[in-house]
Amino acid sequence: MAKISKKRKAALTQYEQAKAYPIEEASKILKKISTAKFDASIEMSVRLGIDVKQANQMVRGTVSLPHGTGKTTRILVLCTPDKEAEAKAAGADYVGLDEFITKIKAGWTDVDVVIATPATMGKVGALGKILGPRGLMPNPKIGTVTQEVGKAVTEAKAGKIEYKADKDGIVHVAVGKISFDEKKIADNVNEFIQTIVKARPSASKGAYIRSMFMSSTMSPSIEIETKQFGN
Repeated sequence: MAKISKKRKAALTQYEQAKAYPIEEASKILKKISTAKFDASIEMSVRLGIDVKQANQMVRGTVSLPHGTGKTTRILVLCTPDKEAEAKAAGADYVGLDEFITKIKAGWTDVDVVIATPATMGKVGALGKILGPRGLMPNPKIGTVTQEVGKAVTEAKAGKIEYKADKDGIVHVAVGKISFDEKKIADNVNEFIQTIVKARPSASKGAYIRSMFMSSTMSPSIEIETKQFGN
């Protein structure tokens, strides 16, 4: 059996592990029990009552967090020359096409978001086996294949994140940093959960949000009440 560290033992005395807490209270507890010596990420894990094997029950989309993620987002825009100025003005870190396609084929993926214009997808599509497994492949469903590259870059820089249920029907996302104050943490979590609720597939039956847990890097997790979301 794995030995529990003194810090973890101390953290576990700060709350009831078998209790589900309102988001606001969980945010306060999380700040108390996070002991990492760096600005830890805050993560949400939500188990959904869906059958991901059914195409009509997939839950996937994007959400713009009101206070951002606290993370610097590196953005690559793959576009034709007429869109380069727009992308650069919006704050894209890398802009171009052929030179970046060559770099990616050689193994370079040192970015957090890849945005592409529709006209480039004939070339970008060949990168699927590299970008897909890393969650970087541009997709019109989540707004990363678009003519409005400036808007897409601005939203990504401001805290727009992608979420997707995994093979077990669980959505995992980072919703901020432990340096955020309690209200900002709660605001971001609320926005994320409300977005998940709105994304409920009509084919999903019974309880939709089965359980929710909040944690920070290296901290224990805290269960969040589901009843406040009309489950």
